[in-house]
Amino acid sequence: MPSIPFRASRNRTTMVCAMAFFAICVWFTAWQEPLLEQRGFVFALMVCVFGATLFVFARLAFALVVSGGLFLLLRAITVLKQEYLESPLMPADFVYYVRSSLFETLRRYPNLYSVGICVCIAVPIVLWLAWYGDRRLFSRLRALSQIVLRVGGIALCALVFWICLLPSGPFAQVHARGVWDKMSDDAQLTNFFVNLRDSNVHLPAMAGDEAAERDWQATATATSATVDPSQYPDIVQVLEESTFDPAPYTHCTVPECDLAMFKSDARTRGTGVMRVHTFGGGTWVSEFAALTGMPQDIFGPGGMYAPYVLAPHVRNSLPLLLRRLGYLTVAIYPTNAIFLNGRDAYKAYGVDHFYGAGELGLDDWDETDAQMFAAAKRVYDKVKKPGQPVFVMILTINQHGPHDDPMSTLPKQFQNLLQGLPDATALNFDTYLQRLHDSDAAMKGLEHDFLDRAQPTVLVHFGDHQPSFDDLMRTLPRTLPPALVPYQDYLTYYMIKSNVPGAPLPTYPMLDIAHLPGMVLKASGLPMDPYFSALTSLRERCNGLYADCADKQLVQSYYAWIFNRLHVYQ
Repeated sequence: MPSIPFRASRNRTTMVCAMAFFAICVWFTAWQEPLLEQRGFVFALMVCVFGATLFVFARLAFALVVSGGLFLLLRAITVLKQEYLESPLMPADFVYYVRSSLFETLRRYPNLYSVGICVCIAVPIVLWLAWYGDRRLFSRLRALSQIVLRVGGIALCALVFWICLLPSGPFAQVHARGVWDKMSDDAQLTNFFVNLRDSNVHLPAMAGDEAAERDWQATATATSATVDPSQYPDIVQVLEESTFDPAPYTHCTVPECDLAMFKSDARTRGTGVMRVHTFGGGTWVSEFAALTGMPQDIFGPGGMYAPYVLAPHVRNSLPLLLRRLGYLTVAIYPTNAIFLNGRDAYKAYGVDHFYGAGELGLDDWDETDAQMFAAAKRVYDKVKKPGQPVFVMILTINQHGPHDDPMSTLPKQFQNLLQGLPDATALNFDTYLQRLHDSDAAMKGLEHDFLDRAQPTVLVHFGDHQPSFDDLMRTLPRTLPPALVPYQDYLTYYMIKSNVPGAPLPTYPMLDIAHLPGMVLKASGLPMDPYFSALTSLRERCNGLYADCADKQLVQSYYAWIFNRLHVYQ
């Protein structure tokens, strides 16, 4: 019949085009990953998706186009998100981002409209051509044989896909990287698929409701307000990224290791060693803990992606409580407002106004502490109204790594400052000390702006994760009490001051960062709701610890109380 040659030619043409298209997709997706094992990982996943699609539709060319096109589209989305939003694509974006900020993003970046329109037009046309020019497979098999073959093929491809995603599977090297690498390097598709498993979130083990009721019922009544809300103090809270007190380090014996920002004075209400839950990166989880009163790691591996997967479920936090007490809540950020989902996360935490570097007129990632504090003061002066207290959360980035610029770029005072260390380690530490001195001077200015005045104010500043110093930090000797040695890579500081006289805050050998919001409320003399009353009781009964508390049953009953009774996370 005359139609047969044409059909055969059409099938061959479609197949050649589909194979070429798939090869192009492999080049622009898997082969763009930096390392060979990452390329193999993404390619293996592409083959698995191709196989599953082949058995679903029983059309070879169509399966090549669909599977290759899916990965190409995913790659395009990662590039667009990185370019426009300066953050990597996360699996959670397809749930939380689409639900919370998609239309806002399109409004801010209208060029994305044209990209979306082109995709919506091109994809159906390409898929139709691939389907129309392809021929059906397995058509000569009986119906039952077809079902068995296709279901079995789909199951096999899904199994191999799942095995590839196992941290202990054939691509273990791909999975064995730090969280910061998974969220910041150029292996965009690798990171996306690795995060499918890393983003798993689960609640911690809990005791029964009876135990929770017995242990925590006394905290169920909120503390009554004792003063007029207009008399509540302003609260200025500073998260000093990558900052720690250098004094305990064995080689840090020079005067430059002794800084005022770590010392108590007449206005100090509380200070001490603080335990964080991340090292070398991950400031966003310290933000989460300091604002919500919960460390991210109690939620499992997905907790490291707190701005994406935890923030949308938060139902109580320090800013949310302050808002209920009449505060205006503000956040000052040193990066683009949407970096790592910052704006949406802080909105979920209870912040009224979020100012990123763009809104502040500053350059992303390059701000000194003095610039951040000056910007915060400008914003404060703008939003402050008589009779309404203000909470300001400031994130700095002056201490952010790397710390290995040439020694000649440092001021002479800080060149070859520490002796007895390997050259690379000494360079990192000297650079850190130079930046720390800038922060120390800026902190004096911040104290002057907010404490040297009549307006009642509580000023809080605290460190974040220790910098990695290119993986050299862990090797640095330090002098610590024996009980703190197991936590030495997770220790920083906290300082709480006030220009209003008050009783000293309790001190602990080590305060978990999750207890910081409760300490801030206590220093401010503010009423507490049942959640923060329970958090305060946990701190007192566990001597400043949280999940590390010696009484594990008490911690489990606490989890049951806050999650099942108070519903602080849903």
